[in-house]
Amino acid sequence: MTTSYEPKHLLAPGTVVTGKWHGKKYKLERLLGAGANGQVYLATSGRAVCALKIGTEAAELQGEANVLASLDGKERGRGRPPFLLDVDDFPLNGRTLPFYAMRYVPGIPVRSYLRRRGTQWIGVIGHRLLERLAELHEAGWVFSDLKNDNVLVHEYGRVELVDYGGATAMGRAVRQFTEIHDRGYWSAGSRTADPGYDWFAFAVLWLHATDAKRLIQLSRTRLPQDRGVDDLMKLVRTNPKLRPIEAWMEKALHGQFRDTRAALKEWRLAHRAQEARAGSHIPGWMTGMLALSAALCLTLAAVWLFG
Repeated sequence: MTTSYEPKHLLAPGTVVTGKWHGKKYKLERLLGAGANGQVYLATSGRAVCALKIGTEAAELQGEANVLASLDGKERGRGRPPFLLDVDDFPLNGRTLPFYAMRYVPGIPVRSYLRRRGTQWIGVIGHRLLERLAELHEAGWVFSDLKNDNVLVHEYGRVELVDYGGATAMGRAVRQFTEIHDRGYWSAGSRTADPGYDWFAFAVLWLHATDAKRLIQLSRTRLPQDRGVDDLMKLVRTNPKLRPIEAWMEKALHGQFRDTRAALKEWRLAHRAQEARAGSHIPGWMTGMLALSAALCLTLAAVWLFG
């Protein structure tokens, strides 16, 4: 497990980073966050907006860039803007630091979004998040550190994963995780990267987003040898927001889907059934969802390419 990272020297807003090899200039606007292996800034290059990650270890950052590049390969032809925009180095105080520029994702964490807009958006957000995970898995990667802070939600439930520092090639030991979302912590499987690792964390994400107090209390009071999926399922069954999708949650926690596309299909069916039982509709659940997503992405692409 990678430990937290506290930057010793933050770069001031207004700092201009100039790439050593490609020559592109980026003006740092503000710090977005600091992870285990670097700092992420909101930056501008001309009129284009991006997120710039600056690290200390070139190999670490190159690994993340490789994940984003492989996703771009899968996305090519779908009309979406690229994830990875630039990879380079820049000099700072006698050192050469690696960085990469990536697509900036506006939004707020899942839990905050549900508080503002309501838990009826779980179906939409979950659908779009599973789509992102399916694309990642099909490219040969597992996200591994799936949690509230690493899933940002924008208008109409548009979702993006952020902080690919923990992304791990299939079959390898996961590079980065958060205990409460880790299936090994709950004695539910190994820490080997496979799609089931992300399904487990995805299920715990909804417990955390809708029932954080009881989940955290459970994690602190149960002894390691006693923790298990049964404990998590008790929370699901007594959570009115998740009880309607109990069967789906149990399959996710046990890693019982054929693949992530199958998990996505079952998620969609489970929420359709829930809507039918409730006699209500989730705002924007199916009608216009794909068209809106495509329009937003094409707009972002135009801003980057022609801005």
